[in-house]
Amino acid sequence: MTKRRTWVINGVLVLALGGAAFGAYQAFAPAEGDAQAQSRTTPVTRADVTESVSAAGTVASAYTANADFGTAGEVATIEVAVGDTVTAGQRLATLDSAQAERKLDLARSELAAAEEELANAPETSAALQAKVDQAEIEVADAETAVANTVLTAPGAGTVTTINGYVGQQVGNGGSGFVVLTDLRNYLVDSSIAEVDTAKVKAGQQATVTVNALSGKEITATVESIALTPAESGDTVTYPAKLKLSEPPEGLRPGQSTSVSITVAEAKNALAVPAAAVPGGGTVLVRRDGQDVPVRVELGVRGQALVEVKSGLSEGDQVVLQAAGARQ
Repeated sequence: MTKRRTWVINGVLVLALGGAAFGAYQAFAPAEGDAQAQSRTTPVTRADVTESVSAAGTVASAYTANADFGTAGEVATIEVAVGDTVTAGQRLATLDSAQAERKLDLARSELAAAEEELANAPETSAALQAKVDQAEIEVADAETAVANTVLTAPGAGTVTTINGYVGQQVGNGGSGFVVLTDLRNYLVDSSIAEVDTAKVKAGQQATVTVNALSGKEITATVESIALTPAESGDTVTYPAKLKLSEPPEGLRPGQSTSVSITVAEAKNALAVPAAAVPGGGTVLVRRDGQDVPVRVELGVRGQALVEVKSGLSEGDQVVLQAAGARQ
């Protein structure tokens, strides 16, 4: 009798505890309707949707040139200083030209003598004509040698480097006795990620933010994107050049930038927040208190908004979903 009474008492306790637990669950667990009521919704509206590609970039001059002498010799004069603005063809520096000019004078004298000899010949002479022809070549070569002692600007720009001094012996050619840089027209050299390459095309508009100028934004245009990649380890990118429309004061080559290229736009389009379609082409629409999955056709996908081409109407209430929600 004692054992049977114990079983009965234990059974009653189990039922009592189970009932209490179920009551607590019923009291605190949200009903399905309550969960829907707590989820956020937003109406489908019309808006401009912009898709962009982001990349890093570096400011570069649109034009940089190395000016070198065309012959060897001793530097006689340097006629510009760093910071000077020059025009195409302007004299930058000269070499001692005394020896080259003496050779030119001699070549001209020999040409004059050959021409006189040919003119005084009693009859046409192929040998004398050949002598004149050779003398003309030597004069032309001597004139070139004199011209090569003068260094001129290959284009307009600002003198940014002078790699020499008066009295220095220089060779023919080099890495730039005078370096010229265009400090009025700038480009941005950027690298486009492999996954974004197909979206970026010449002529697209962009915004360039210059870090050194307190985040100043400059409008730009994509000038070109390379057909072949630049690989660095496992990273594949494609070099792109962007032309700045109005370079601000203080801009310098080498400054780092952030680039945002507009690759697609939809004006006055039906749009929903990106959070409403976190994974694909299905949205939840709140209808009569129920969240109904609806297939939609998406268009331009911006960072905040996504264009909806079909499946929804303006004013529909869409549910904002978590990024990992099933679509």
